[in-house]
Amino acid sequence: MTLTKAQKQDLLSSLKKMFERSSASVASDYSGLQTVDMTQLRKDLKSKNIDFIVTKNTLVRKALDELGINIDDSILDRPVAFAFGKDEVEVCKALNDFAKSHDNFEILGGVIDGQQADASKVKSLALLPGRDELHGKLVGILAAPSYGLINVLHANIRGLVNVLYQYKESKQ
Repeated sequence: MTLTKAQKQDLLSSLKKMFERSSASVASDYSGLQTVDMTQLRKDLKSKNIDFIVTKNTLVRKALDELGINIDDSILDRPVAFAFGKDEVEVCKALNDFAKSHDNFEILGGVIDGQQADASKVKSLALLPGRDELHGKLVGILAAPSYGLINVLHANIRGLVNVLYQYKESKQ
């Protein structure tokens, strides 16, 4: 299917917007994937508010050039799909999880916070805990001293209750 010049301009402008808005744009080689797998990947990513597009590499190259973003040229030498998201770790984690279960899917690299990232950086970001998990750990760390203080204050009362209970048992 050939695109008209106007359609290419629209696609180019939407690509540029996606690269600008997202903090993570990860490229992956999808060749060899079955349609069912590709559909499942799109559903999984959409549920996490991650956009996943397949487009012409020449348009991607032009969009990146116009934005002044560098990317490894070898990435755009084969069929590539891009995942765009606001949370870098979430995007990397979702693609890495999918790549583990599908041998035909390969993470190539991309752009993380405006900087070029290779596949190893994407995979290392995938190993980090997600934003929600980090928030949970922070809450636990902040709440730990108050829980400790409450336990120390209750220890005296529990000790007194135990002594009184044993005294009562000894009198019966």
